[in-house]
Amino acid sequence: MKNKIIDGNIQSKILRDKIASDVLKFKIKPKLAIILIGNNPASNIYVKIKTKRAQEVGIETELHVFDESITNDELLKFIDTLNQDDSIHGILVQMPLPKHINKNSILISILPQKDVDGFSPISVGNLHNQNPTFIPCTPLGVIHLIKSVRADLTGMRAGVIGRSNIVGRPVAELLLQNDCSTTIVHSKSHDIAKICSECDILVAAVGIPKLVTKDYIKPGAIVIDVGINKIGDKIVGDVDFDDVINTVGYITPVPGGVGPMTVAYLLSNTVESYKSLEQHGNKAISEYIS
Repeated sequence: MKNKIIDGNIQSKILRDKIASDVLKFKIKPKLAIILIGNNPASNIYVKIKTKRAQEVGIETELHVFDESITNDELLKFIDTLNQDDSIHGILVQMPLPKHINKNSILISILPQKDVDGFSPISVGNLHNQNPTFIPCTPLGVIHLIKSVRADLTGMRAGVIGRSNIVGRPVAELLLQNDCSTTIVHSKSHDIAKICSECDILVAAVGIPKLVTKDYIKPGAIVIDVGINKIGDKIVGDVDFDDVINTVGYITPVPGGVGPMTVAYLLSNTVESYKSLEQHGNKAISEYIS
């Protein structure tokens, strides 16, 4: 069974070691600004992990914590100060936001040059037009894990379960850019299991515990489980691991699969932002990001 596991902890450690080696060569350290609003327990944990990993590779962090009562305008004004601060190379607004905050207005207010999460509508548009841009970290991690076991994806049939703007859609776009024939299925799709069972690559990112069983899996398929679901005290994915393990060719575990790669690519994007900003300043991102 072990030779079927795509270990995200190992792959992320390799990437983080490379990042740390790069940072040692810089005259000044890259700096990531993290904005946290309210006291969401999950958000607090994610921010602690991101901060710890950043510091381990030599990236400085600034954590800005605001009460949930902050207004949309106040948040926009603060982000503008980060945009104008030359010492800040990446800006991350931890999701989810309070209901009274307009998420789209916040995301589009972040300079594309500092949008290391890749969530800005400008970044999203550039991704789908195949222009230079920052790409969301989880999709980058997904593609990295797939390529760790299959370098050339040309002509492979890929399926993505879920159509979120954060994972499903950008993953599908990246698979297309790697010359896969890609299908997105979602809650309104018919014959989901049949469609998925014809795919050489299957990415599950729908947030339903153990939805994907062996009936969804083509024998020998590469399965990437993005889901993080809590059942009692246990964390499980969108894939029923025990049910599919004898059918898959490769599979990511939960936890220890995609999650570590998401954090590693946040650090990678921050370093790329640093290098670009130090060289070019706040020019249009398409002029220099490769």
